[in-house]
Amino acid sequence: MAAAKKPAAKKPAAKPAAKAAAKKPAAKAAAKPAAKKPAAKKPAAKPAAKKPAAKPAAKKPAAKPAAKKPAAKKPAAKKRTPSAAFMKAMTPSALLAAVVGSAPLPRTEVTKKVWDYIKKNKLQNEVNRRMIDADAKLKAIFGKAQVSMFEMTKLISNQLK
Repeated sequence: MAAAKKPAAKKPAAKPAAKAAAKKPAAKAAAKPAAKKPAAKKPAAKPAAKKPAAKPAAKKPAAKPAAKKPAAKKPAAKKRTPSAAFMKAMTPSALLAAVVGSAPLPRTEVTKKVWDYIKKNKLQNEVNRRMIDADAKLKAIFGKAQVSMFEMTKLISNQLK
């Protein structure tokens, strides 16, 4: 069967070249047959490269049962619940309360509210969207005029009790 596939691979490679030659003027088509000969050699070399590829294909069915084992692990991933540390309501400091409110909130909600504030007031740097340009309220929380979005969560966590 593999021998039958190799000639089939050669034929489609020759067809696009024939179509390209048919589209071009006769003068260019005359030059193409010389170019077809090296092209014919390349597909001949490719099937030789496909032979080693066919051998790993025989190994793949052996690897498929191993792939089924991670599929069994996927239902276990669905059981995953958020960490209690993220869901624990924490009281924001007075500085942070000016942005998110004084009610105790989980860390995730605090971060969401800070992002809502940043987007509402257009405080993301226009050139580098990862940077936050702090206004007066956020500068008091962050301690500097500009922070990265990754550093922001660390600085916010310092303001939670």
